Amino acid sequence: PTGVGVPHPRSYGTFPRVLKRYVGEGGISLERAIQISSSAPAKKLRLTDRGLIKDGYQADLVIFNPRTILDKATYEQPHQYPEGISHVLVNGEIVVENGEHSGRKPGKVLRLQS
Repeated sequence: PTGVGVPHPRSYGTFPRVLKRYVGEGGISLERAIQISSSAPAKKLRLTDRGLIKDGYQADLVIFNPRTILDKATYEQPHQYPEGISHVLVNGEIVVENGEHSGRKPGKVLRLQS
């Protein structure tokens, strides 16, 4: 895992925890969990080319197994990637492939759109 300092474990584990705890153990649907981690924040921040899988949108995608997703970050060891995520694409570039970080960093700072 990359990173410096001591971040809160949520930096690495928020959405895997939502998927495991609130979807896997009941409470919300998988579709709703994905919405609250993608299109809902994009809409709130007025990011008009993100948050959906749609022609012309940025390809920010996470490929995961809902049966094996598990957050591993703790207060003692916050820099831990979750289990169950095989691939991550940021702006269409693969940054995690077969569970391994590629070292690529194609992301950029996004600001609230007015």
